[in-house]
Amino acid sequence: MSNAPTSLDNAPAEIKLAVDLICLLEDNDIDPQIVLSALDIVRHDFEKKLQSPSSK
Repeated sequence: MSNAPTSLDNAPAEIKLAVDLICLLEDNDIDPQIVLSALDIVRHDFEKKLQSPSSK
């Protein structure tokens, strides 16, 4: 295996996280509709956390 940097090595953190999540979901063969429904829940949860930063 090569130690050469890839374009992902220099990508922003949100891109790296997105790629990791996509790989995890695809590797586990999760139905796309379930993924989208779950992501809606996750987004809602994290938006609430942004509105009240004192609760971590």
